[in-house]
Amino acid sequence: MRKIVLMMSTSLDGYIEGPDRDISWHRVDEELHRHMNDVVRGLGGLLSGRVTHELMAGFWPTYDSGPDVDPDGAMAEFAGIWRQIPKYVYSRTLRHADWNTVIVREVVPDEVRALTRQPGGDLGLSGADLAAAFLHHDLVDEIRVYVHPVLVGRGTPLFPHPDTMTPLTLLDSHTFGNGVVLLHYQRAREEAVQTDGETPVP
Repeated sequence: MRKIVLMMSTSLDGYIEGPDRDISWHRVDEELHRHMNDVVRGLGGLLSGRVTHELMAGFWPTYDSGPDVDPDGAMAEFAGIWRQIPKYVYSRTLRHADWNTVIVREVVPDEVRALTRQPGGDLGLSGADLAAAFLHHDLVDEIRVYVHPVLVGRGTPLFPHPDTMTPLTLLDSHTFGNGVVLLHYQRAREEAVQTDGETPVP
């Protein structure tokens, strides 16, 4: 069964974007971009909300056709990866989407679980609101947070005030040369959670 993997960049204080959707503080260099290319290339699809999808669709489809683009660069490589990968955009208002994209109106747990039972690689999830909905329905299996060495102060938080505790198990961590740190977690399902030296209460 395919896993749903939440993948987002955040500031050290937990914001995915600053005021006015500012992401100029993201430290995405060639090393980090090559890493992301490898990760996304191995996925079976991307799940996103309308805003995230429209930002991507407004940039990547034709990026590598520009006259000043390095055809061997990481960004040009990602443009091809993005065009080809299946995409699912969750939106109640979007009427049309190109580039191998399916529009989904609501987060329906049974439909999401059916998608994970299809063959192929894991599914990458992005967007704060969509992530909150998936977490609410207990649909997220892993979380890959790329923490950038900056304090934004205010903006859009990655986890907007969840009302439940979500135990996690650290699978891996990695520090990139530019100071970005990857923290890769797995959801610790309820039956696997144990307290320190205590017997769980039934």
